[in-house]
Parts: sequence; structure tokens; C-alpha cells
Amino acid sequence: MSQTKLFEPFKLGPIALPNRLVMAPLTRNRAVPPGMVPSPLAVDYYGQRASAGLLISEASQVSQQGQGYQDTPGIYSKEQVEGWRKVTDRVHEKGGRIFIQIWHVGRISHTMLQPGGGKPVAPSAIRAKGKTFVGGTFTEISEPRALELSEIPGIIDDFKRGTENALAAGFDGVEIHGANGYLLDQFAKDGTNKRTDAYGGGIENRAKLMLEVSQAVAAIAGPESTGIRISPVTPANDVSDSNPQPLFDHIADGLNALKLSYIHVIEGATGGPRDIAPFDYASLRKRFGGAYVANNGYDFDLATKVLEAGAADLIAFGKPFISNPDLVERLKQGAPLNEWDKATFYGGGAKGYTDYPTLAAAQAAE
Repeated sequence: MSQTKLFEPFKLGPIALPNRLVMAPLTRNRAVPPGMVPSPLAVDYYGQRASAGLLISEASQVSQQGQGYQDTPGIYSKEQVEGWRKVTDRVHEKGGRIFIQIWHVGRISHTMLQPGGGKPVAPSAIRAKGKTFVGGTFTEISEPRALELSEIPGIIDDFKRGTENALAAGFDGVEIHGANGYLLDQFAKDGTNKRTDAYGGGIENRAKLMLEVSQAVAAIAGPESTGIRISPVTPANDVSDSNPQPLFDHIADGLNALKLSYIHVIEGATGGPRDIAPFDYASLRKRFGGAYVANNGYDFDLATKVLEAGAADLIAFGKPFISNPDLVERLKQGAPLNEWDKATFYGGGAKGYTDYPTLAAAQAAE
């Protein structure tokens, strides 16, 4: 265990992290409707996991239009800010650090979730193949409409308001969701963006919205407290690009110029194979001066190897944190991990959310 950098401290902007484990943002669909406020259970859930070097909250929509699944929390109302404040207070009481992930899902939504039952918005009116979770069931994604050029400043304003609200709610920083086939990723990739205006066509135009949102968020939170999540080659949510390397090299250069705190990179297919398509992640690391957070399919051995090689600064773990609130301690001790229960990932109550035992609790029960 002493040979790993995983448990070494790391300075992330102004924040001293006690270890290099990051809890990845994990959608759990347990916000309380109709206001989409984090539930009291969320206070316990994040508090239980506060030993992570950094917690990143589940993705939280910056507007009602930005919601794509039932019961995901928002960060656009006073009630949501108050709900999140209880979460950040608990995490800080436990000595933890927490960023919020802010998102707009774009076309990955359903008319049932949209203001006035309208169509979801997208860079282009191309319907995504796939399903969303709404009304207690998996349903085909609705057909979107293309955003008017005049609407784009309003999208950026929604991200600004989400950032202001996140700071008011006590978060230590903000992660922009630029990954997994949601709105910013939809604009960046040519499989989903067929626009012919200033936000379509070449790489610079397609990357524009992601970089403009990043600049706007960083201007409010401070670049040292702003990160972004990207997924260069994921096919998640029916997204694709014909030539992702130059696109994401350009994005990395733009993010570097903004001096963001970190890039959080999904290597390969989200929650799937790491080698789904060729991509040089080391190129992003070279171009970006901030921290590199590596994500997708990491276990103790791979994390140790990648940190040792200097290929990443921090490692994000997802599902292992769902079932192991004390993941840091378990990995330190080489202790067995709790198995996760997929049936309780999305929606529901305490079961599969706040009831996974810590090592100490499991040993005390023996």
C-alpha cells in the first residue's frame, strides 16, 4: 500500500486534498419533486463519503429546460440552494470538500420534463436513439428542436446563475458537465451538430459554446475553483465525432488558456470499454496545465499504475463509491469491497443509497 500515490495529498487550486481519490458525479434520481430539491437522504449520502479527496455531486440541471431524467436535482431555485446547503454543511462538518456538477442535457430529455411540454433543445433537430427515465419508466427520448442563435446567450446565463447558486449553497467549486452526449458535448461533436452559423461547421465553432460556458463559470467561481468533465470518444447518448483528437486538443488548449483547475476525462466509453476508440489522452495532459482527473473503470491497481506513470493527478471512482462509503479506508487496508446493487442505482429511498455498511460497521456486526 505504501507504494501508491493514491493516498498522498494533492493541492487542487486553493484546496488541499488529503488523498487523490475523487468520487465521480453519480446520478441517483432521488431529488424531491416537484421542486427537484436534494432530499434529506442526500445529506447522509454525501456526508458518509466525505473521506474522498474530493466529492463531485450528481449532475444538477441549471434550468428546468436542462433536465433530462425524473427526480434529478436542480441548482436554479432558492429551495434547491437551501437543500444543497444542508449537503455542503454536512460534508464540511465531516472534513470533506465538494464540488457541484452543473449540466444541461440538451436533446436527452422528454417533453414531459420540459417547460410547457415543449421540445427539448439541441444544436440541431436530430433525435437521439435511446431512452430516458421519466414517469417511473424508460421512455424514448423526445424529438428536439434546434436552438435559435438568439437563445444561446440565455443558455450561458443559466450556467452563470447555476454557478452563483452553487457558491451560495456552500460548494467549494463547480464542475461543468461537458461530457456524455449532453448539450455542450452535442455542440462540440459533428455527429450531433449540423449548424451553419457561428456555432457550427469547423472545430473552433463547434467548441465555442463549451469554452464560452467555461469562461462564464470561471469568471464567477474563479478558474481555480472550476473544473470540466469531457468524454472525447464516448458513444453515450448517441453522440459521435468523425475526428475527436484535433477537436479535443483544441478544447484542451482553450481550457488551458482559461486556467481552469482541472479536466475530468472519461477515457473510452462511459461505464464501458476503455479501448473503444483510439485517442491520445496524454496529448490533453500535455496541453492542459491544471490537474488531470482520470475516469472510467479504475480500480486500485490501475489507479496506482497511472499515478506512478504521471499520466494523471487524481483518479475518479464511480460505482465503488456507491457501495462503499468508506472506499478510501477499504482500499488503504486492502479490505474487500461491498458489491453494488444495480437495481437501486436510480430512484428509490435509503435502500442501496445510504445503507451500505462501512468496514467498521461490518466488523462490529460480525
